[in-house]
Amino acid sequence: MKKYSLLTIFLFVALLAKAQEEDKWTLQECVSYALENNISIKQSALDVELAELGVKDAYGNLLPNINGSATNSWNTGLTQNITTGILQTQTTRNFSAGVTASLTLFDGLRNIKQVQRAKISELASQYALDKMKDDITLFVADSYLQVLFNKQNLEILRLQNEVTQEQLERTKQLVEAGSLPQGDLLQIQATYADELQRIIVARNNIRISLISLAQLLLIEDYESFDIVERDYDIFGTEILGNSVEDIVEQAKEERSEIRIAEANLEIAKKDIEIAKGAYYPSLGAFFNYNTRESGQGRIVGVEVDPNDPTREIGIVEETGDIVVTPNTISTLGNPLPFFDQLQRNDGISYGLQVNIPIFNGFSTRIQVRRSEVNARRAKYELEQAELDLEANVYQAYVDAEGALEAYEAALVAANAQEQAFEYATQRFDVGISNAFEFSQAKLGYENAQSEVLRTKYDYIFKLKVLELYFGVPVTGLKF
Repeated sequence: MKKYSLLTIFLFVALLAKAQEEDKWTLQECVSYALENNISIKQSALDVELAELGVKDAYGNLLPNINGSATNSWNTGLTQNITTGILQTQTTRNFSAGVTASLTLFDGLRNIKQVQRAKISELASQYALDKMKDDITLFVADSYLQVLFNKQNLEILRLQNEVTQEQLERTKQLVEAGSLPQGDLLQIQATYADELQRIIVARNNIRISLISLAQLLLIEDYESFDIVERDYDIFGTEILGNSVEDIVEQAKEERSEIRIAEANLEIAKKDIEIAKGAYYPSLGAFFNYNTRESGQGRIVGVEVDPNDPTREIGIVEETGDIVVTPNTISTLGNPLPFFDQLQRNDGISYGLQVNIPIFNGFSTRIQVRRSEVNARRAKYELEQAELDLEANVYQAYVDAEGALEAYEAALVAANAQEQAFEYATQRFDVGISNAFEFSQAKLGYENAQSEVLRTKYDYIFKLKVLELYFGVPVTGLKF
């Protein structure tokens, strides 16, 4: 029964440890989460979406414009009766409607150039998004490795502190036995207290680095956020087998910085072509359909006024004779039905329109010159981007080589410090050396172990930077 109880406890502890491990974040999970949730990446993705809408908008300029309008109005007061032509106080209602279509047939090919420019702008936005993903990946990796270094550094301090604690107990016994002086015990106690203080600082460093990583990932639950504590191997060392010139050439073909600068130069060239298109005449076609309806009564009959059959309209100057005309009275009836009036009163107009630029205050010429200046600026920016990229690649290559040398040197130093510590421990155990010498050897060994960790993760990070310059995609980076 007791065996079953122990087995149950072991299984429970194993499951609990597994559950805690699953709650922690791996480096790949942190990078994937950042690529999906980082605000800067989301903003760059919005720029891509806007660029896609710009392409659709440019294509829309190639299509005809069709607009419809309708007006129904009431006028009250002294107005002319549109049926009889007589001024009278009345309330009238009138309705009109129309549809207009227009299409640009030729505008110096500016519409087509706008489509080409919009497509290039879309590519530039995508390149900017790719660059932002690369930058965020490096930020996350650097922050993650910093947390991992702090955690493993704390583990080194704890293990060394356990050694110090064991040595402290042994020294107490030797001092009580009279084999060692009291000063050795005080020295070991001071070392033990100093290590406890360094452990507290290391814990705080872990907490601060975890908070920094959580903030980078936009995770608000700082208390429960943690990463998987495991060692990372060194991958990608084969990239140092390439010459720095090869990496520079590969970077110029693959890196987003160059693609963005090249796209901006192409956009500037398109702006010149668009500006020059204003020199040419533009040709457009139009079509218009309109109709109207009124609530006024219509004339259904005309007869001579029996009470005043004639009316004077003038006098002949030579003879003085009065000129008269029949005085008629119009009979008004109800207006025609709504749709009947629309059918009778409709009409269409269509044609072509040519606009020839003659003089516009030199605005077209100035715009062309302005676009040419911007194109030269974009060319210089491309050249500068290539120079900056070359400098960055050389710097990254030298940094990676230097980090490798520092890591190898740290390994050698750590091995030497370990042997020195073992030798100091043996001398201290037999009473040949004092506690100060032992503490110094132990401190040197701790620092050497910490330096191995620091140089290792620094080397890993610098290798990832160099891989990105070599064209390795973010998803292809190995840790």
